[in-house]
Amino acid sequence: MITPVKVSLALWLGWLTFWFIAARSTARTVARQSVPARLAHLIFLWAGAALVFGHPHQLVTWYRPIIPGDAWVPWGGVVLVVLGLGFTVWARVHLGRFWSASVTLKAEHALIRSGPYALSRHPIYTGLLLALIGTAISSGTAADAAGLGLIVLGVLLKIRQEEALLLTHFGPAYRAYRQEVPMLIPRLWGA
Repeated sequence: MITPVKVSLALWLGWLTFWFIAARSTARTVARQSVPARLAHLIFLWAGAALVFGHPHQLVTWYRPIIPGDAWVPWGGVVLVVLGLGFTVWARVHLGRFWSASVTLKAEHALIRSGPYALSRHPIYTGLLLALIGTAISSGTAADAAGLGLIVLGVLLKIRQEEALLLTHFGPAYRAYRQEVPMLIPRLWGA
């Protein structure tokens, strides 16, 4: 039987496949965050992902649904997963060779301000968070909500690290970009 949870998981698996393939075509790294700095945000991201995607189903109270069982609610979550993952793919393709899973600077790194980067300074995180909200809605458990909270914390820590590196590297150009473009939530109704 096709369920919103199964569809969401299939979408995430397709996205992960694309992400791993696309990771092969990045520029050479010239600066990388320290291991402790990376662990500072990864702990929250992995713990949150374990809660959101772990799902031993009804074995633990945390995995019992807390969102109303109306049929349209979980499918609405699937729509958010599609929109969020689609936004991340657009941003990843647009960023091209400068993408990295960790906080880095790439050879000949450029400040990208077009496409999804004109809507949000961190559109990959915007899309991921939207997709994770959709995943949490499609499953509807307390574990999903807690996992989402941990992931948001991890993303905010990583953004802080990225912005510090970009500010150091690009200086006034990045400072101006921060003034003009929101961090996560796009201004879709006009600049």
